[in-house]
Amino acid sequence: MASAAGAAPEIQELIHHHPYDGHVTSFVVLSCVTACFGGIIFGYDIGVSGGVTSMDAFLKRFFPEVYRRMHGGGGGERVSNYCRFDSQLLTAFTSSLYVAGLVTTFLASYVTARRGRRASMLVAGTAIVAGASVGASAVDLAMVILGRVLLGVGIGFGNQAVPLYLSEMAPPSRRGAFSNGFQLCVSVGAFVAQLINFGTEKIAGGWGWRVSLAVAAVPATFLAVGAVFLPETPNSLVQQGEDHDKVRALLSKIRGSDGTGVDDELDDIVAADRCKVTARRGLTLMLTKRRYRPQLVMAVMIPFFQQMTGINAIAFYAPVLLRTVGMGESAALLAVVIKQVVGVGATLASMFAVDRFGRRTLFLAGGAQMVISQLLIGAIMAAQLGDDGELSQASALLLIVLVAVYVTGFAWSWGPLGWLVPSEIFPLEVRSAGQSIAVAVNFLLTTAVAQSFLAMLCHMKAGIFFFFAAWLVAMTAFVYLLLPETKGLPIEQVGKLWARHWFWRRFVVADSGEEEGGAIDADKL
Repeated sequence: MASAAGAAPEIQELIHHHPYDGHVTSFVVLSCVTACFGGIIFGYDIGVSGGVTSMDAFLKRFFPEVYRRMHGGGGGERVSNYCRFDSQLLTAFTSSLYVAGLVTTFLASYVTARRGRRASMLVAGTAIVAGASVGASAVDLAMVILGRVLLGVGIGFGNQAVPLYLSEMAPPSRRGAFSNGFQLCVSVGAFVAQLINFGTEKIAGGWGWRVSLAVAAVPATFLAVGAVFLPETPNSLVQQGEDHDKVRALLSKIRGSDGTGVDDELDDIVAADRCKVTARRGLTLMLTKRRYRPQLVMAVMIPFFQQMTGINAIAFYAPVLLRTVGMGESAALLAVVIKQVVGVGATLASMFAVDRFGRRTLFLAGGAQMVISQLLIGAIMAAQLGDDGELSQASALLLIVLVAVYVTGFAWSWGPLGWLVPSEIFPLEVRSAGQSIAVAVNFLLTTAVAQSFLAMLCHMKAGIFFFFAAWLVAMTAFVYLLLPETKGLPIEQVGKLWARHWFWRRFVVADSGEEEGGAIDADKL
């Protein structure tokens, strides 16, 4: 029986029995770089909203009540430091994107399974171009929110398709690095958003926010155009019923090899697709069959925990948070730019570390780093800020450093792995359905955090950071006990891990004693 710490010997056994050929070819790199524009868009849309909602010109035009509170014009009413930005309309601007993404994701699952990963990426790019155009030209709050909704439709399709595309295109030995490239692109997108916000805030005339919102159309255009020319993944082509000889030729080109390893990989893909389950049937299987219980739990809990790290509270509202503690508009935006540079560097480091040290090691170390930094951030704000106080210059600087430490911990652990692990744990017959569940949970929690954070900050004050720290402790324990290591394992063999895990084996071992969790027979469904 495998221990709670994982199943490293079992992984090595599975790898040695499935030595697929595969190199990092220029063909794979070009395809994945194009697909990663989906991550850039996601990161940009996360990062841009926080900066735009801290700009005086944007607040004055669309959220005048928040603007008055920020500048002491609240009619003589005393306003706590923690409550200056507390506005449900303001948070609706941010969260409307994620509500739209949540509603869209199950339609995106159907398209991704039936029409392929490329089709969903094309829809994503087109919808985001439309959303950026509407938002940048907005003359009232309704147009601003409509633009965010269109962006949400695009993000729903992009986050459904891009992680799957990267996992299926990458060679098994480098799947972690390539899939973590999605989070690197998210970090790059967020960094670009903060940099543009810092520059556009200085534009005379108060229309810089329009530039910030419009720039989202640039990576979206690259994604849409690139999706026209990208190859579909071999896994998706088999799922759609494409001729196996054509799929083998494509797989050989992708892997840069024509050896027996290509035949072995194709055989596993074909075996995984034997049951010919549709996207709708796949969702039913995920929800009803015991053999998929481990994947279902991970599809729900990993994105749930990813959001309960508190990262999106920081990402959405870092400029707002720093203005809350007394920084000026430009200083707050500059501090966020610096924070994001650190995050990009940490995500890049994760790409090199994940296939060397494994998923579990990064999860556990990053979780510990975030717990410590969250506790210290909360302690500083509780001790010095209060409702009416101000942080000293030294404390404000320390706060920025601790936020950077926290972001670093997330950027090389829960950030990239929160997308990587769900994208690689599902058998092919339920992969699109499983990914749709993971994306839906991610959007649901993102929406909840975005909509509630400013109100929670107002009522819980510094205690909100202790709240997130408690969740970090819980999720780190969850990974230690229940998540097996998947480093280096071919994607169509990951399912067999569950039957060898100390806890999950009770769900995936059939009554006959045969292991399930890889490909399954249609007559057993």
